[in-house]
Amino acid sequence: MDCVEQKDTEATAPSVIDRYYTRWFRADMKGKPCEDHCILQHSNRLCVVTLAETHPVLQNGRAIKSINYQISNCCSRLNNKVSGKSKRGGQFVTDFAPLCRITCMDETEYTIYSCIRGRLLEVNESILETPTLLLEKPFTEGYIAVILPKFEESKSITENLLSREEFESVVSK
Repeated sequence: MDCVEQKDTEATAPSVIDRYYTRWFRADMKGKPCEDHCILQHSNRLCVVTLAETHPVLQNGRAIKSINYQISNCCSRLNNKVSGKSKRGGQFVTDFAPLCRITCMDETEYTIYSCIRGRLLEVNESILETPTLLLEKPFTEGYIAVILPKFEESKSITENLLSREEFESVVSK
C-alpha cells in the first residue's frame, strides 16, 4: 500500500477566552509607556481586567514581591461586598480608578486601573497568595478584577479602548 501523507485535519480549538470574550486594550495607561491593560468583555456585559502581554510586569522574567488591593487609608478593594441580583454593595469604579498596586522584586511599583466605568464585582484574592498566577496565567486564573458596567453604558465602554488590531499597530510603532 502506498504511503499516504496524512494532513492534520483537526484545527486547534479556540480557547474559552478566544471563544466567549472580546479582547479590548488600553495602551500606555495614564501616559506611562508600555503599561498596557487588557479588558476581556463577555457577551453578558461582564468585564475581566487583566494585564496585556506587553505590560512590564509580564516582561523580562520579573518576579512579583507583593500585590496590594489597599488603594488608600480608607479604601480597600478587598472590602468590596456584593450581594443580590442587582449586585448591591459593589464599589463603583471609574475609568481611572486604581484597582491594585503590584510591586516587583526590584521595587518597581505598578498601579493597575479599572479602564472602564462600572460596579466592581470581585477582585482576585488568589493572586495575593500565589502572585505567580499573574505571570503564568494572566488571562485566566491571574486576572485582576471583574467589573459589571451599567446596562446603558455597556455599548459605549469600548469607545476609549482599542481592538486587538488597533493595539498591535500602536505597540509595533
